[in-house]
Amino acid sequence: MKNKVYDSPAAALDGLLFDGMTIMSGGFGLSGNPESLIPEIRAIGVGGLTVISNNAGADGFGLWMLLESRQIAKMIASYVGENKLFEQQYLNGELALELTPQGTLAERIRAGGAGIPAFYTKTGVGTVVAEGKPVETFDGEEYVRETWLRADLSIVKAWRADPAGNLMFRKTARNFNPNMATAGKVTVAEVEEIVPAGSFDPDCIHTPGIYVDRIVLSTINEKRIEKLTVRSRENA
Repeated sequence: MKNKVYDSPAAALDGLLFDGMTIMSGGFGLSGNPESLIPEIRAIGVGGLTVISNNAGADGFGLWMLLESRQIAKMIASYVGENKLFEQQYLNGELALELTPQGTLAERIRAGGAGIPAFYTKTGVGTVVAEGKPVETFDGEEYVRETWLRADLSIVKAWRADPAGNLMFRKTARNFNPNMATAGKVTVAEVEEIVPAGSFDPDCIHTPGIYVDRIVLSTINEKRIEKLTVRSRENA
């Protein structure tokens, strides 16, 4: 069996990066970000990147690092509302943006992994989302045609992997990661733990190893909380 386990995030990305490539990056908010691989992309310095991700990190964390180094030329994303650096670069014309409804983004990625070039959805009909896209009528309702998304490289964050690349995600980190793992020409997974072969119940595998090319142990597992909301404890 091909060895999929690499010694470091830098080694796991070796030979995969080039200027102008498209990268899918997992995560939702600050949960499930490939936080060990992103700094290595920054260090290597490739530019002109198109990045597909639900959002673009937060101040000092996640994809924000690639925005700060001006390595991203275009984002295909769903939520960009609280990233001031993203906003600044977009308004200054430094960054192209393809804003996509969240469910549509997930389905475009899933379609890319499943080999489905296009599909129809009601989401976005009659809005700027549908501009320039074919609209057809089915059963008296209008639907806009959306196309698949695929990438040169998918980087994902999982909880556990076995040497074959089978992945398990933990709770909210099982967001865009499983779909993105299927839609990259090459998929690199950083994981918190690598377990021996045969450790997984097949019914508990979220992403089969056939989709995963390289595995590396995470060097960063901060598990940040983006917005901490608490209330005063009531008196007994």
